[in-house]
Amino acid sequence: MPTLIEPTVAVHRSFLAAWDEFGPEDERWMGARAISGDEEEWSREQAADPDEFARMVELIRIEADPATELRPDLVHQTVLWFVDGEEWLGRLSIRHDLTPVLIELGGHITYGVRPSARRHGHATRMLTQSLPIAAGLGIDPVLVTCDLDNVGSRKVIQAAGGELEDERHGKLRFWVPTHVA
Repeated sequence: MPTLIEPTVAVHRSFLAAWDEFGPEDERWMGARAISGDEEEWSREQAADPDEFARMVELIRIEADPATELRPDLVHQTVLWFVDGEEWLGRLSIRHDLTPVLIELGGHITYGVRPSARRHGHATRMLTQSLPIAAGLGIDPVLVTCDLDNVGSRKVIQAAGGELEDERHGKLRFWVPTHVA
């Protein structure tokens, strides 16, 4: 049964295969973002190196630690990978706080499923499994957004209990409770 886990080197091969499925516009889903003052762009070739992949996994984990000092424009986030055994299916991020831009466009939770694993209910399971984790971080409710024309994502958010607040800048904004009443 697929589940959300902390990033791990155990899915290296499958992670690379998933990276190959995403187009250039979705590569941001794959790597760590810059948590220091230096912008680090992760390439597919860099991630293919086992040592570099282990370093990337560690940097992704560090992002969640409140003790980690981040650039002023970043917030801590818990990144989880959705896996079935050693098969990497997707990625979900829980942002611990919201900046003004995230309130308008990004929300607390973002997720992506590798193209070959789409339309199997994985996004719904990912979002649902993430809600208790967000609650454990003290976030209730979570803001989840999607593009106005993304019917699939809208259905995922609504299936998880999301209530539409409004539309801003081409994004639908939903509030999803993290605690079961």
